[in-house]
Amino acid sequence: MTSELAHELFEYRDGRLYHKVNRRGLKAGEPAGAINGTGYRRMGVNGKYYTEHALVFLMHHGYVPSEIDHINGDRADNRIENLRAVTRSQNQYNKAKCRNNTSGHRGVSWHKKSKAWIVRISVDGKNRMVGYFKNLEQAAAAAQAARLAQYGTYSFDARQSVGA
Repeated sequence: MTSELAHELFEYRDGRLYHKVNRRGLKAGEPAGAINGTGYRRMGVNGKYYTEHALVFLMHHGYVPSEIDHINGDRADNRIENLRAVTRSQNQYNKAKCRNNTSGHRGVSWHKKSKAWIVRISVDGKNRMVGYFKNLEQAAAAAQAARLAQYGTYSFDARQSVGA
């Protein structure tokens, strides 16, 4: 897919792509694509599938990076100002907590032996222990501060602090 072809086929409006031409039962002016099983909108062109956010990035910047981050974490929000090129590590920093999280806070878990909450963050692919806390709220605050200090604007907490 080239930027030129993307511009020929699609029109970008407010974070969405719309068909510019009639083709294969698709009418000009209709929204392009459908949400896939992972929550991303994608569309087929000449037998290949492309995510909407990759095409939007391509149309605005002329290339598709290996990783694109949705700054506010919303996979459906493909406004160009919500998309940025990132490394794989930077993209992981912006992840929400895992579904199986039992503490309710990212990077915070119960440590049975010490009977305290333990805080860990990942640095260069390795877990770094931040500390032990008797109080869950203190542990959550320490985890947030550690992530902001380590990951900066790529941190999940950075988007939370601006109300995104």
